[in-house]
Amino acid sequence: MPNTLPDSSIDLQEVANRNDAARHIVAGFSTAMPTIAGIWRHLESALDDTPALSTEITRLIAELRATRLDRANLDAAARATLSASLEGEPDPLSYLRDELTAPRGEGNRR
Repeated sequence: MPNTLPDSSIDLQEVANRNDAARHIVAGFSTAMPTIAGIWRHLESALDDTPALSTEITRLIAELRATRLDRANLDAAARATLSASLEGEPDPLSYLRDELTAPRGEGNRR
């Protein structure tokens, strides 16, 4: 099963596999053609970025998921507040107050 992230079409395991294959190819060419060592170092440096980018993608997707959940919860609280107001509840804003003071998503951002 591919290692795709929810909300993303990126298969991070496949990205890592291609990165490893490219590193092996660069290592082979580097040995076979040492006269252009600077080019091989440049390619190796570019390949070094892949793990950091994968980590950042994973972090951003988790942050987006938490933000979407926060927004959905605030939307639900706003709707509950409006309904409570229409129904004449004594403290309709309690729904919003409770939601706004609740711990937030990943890492309790608020």
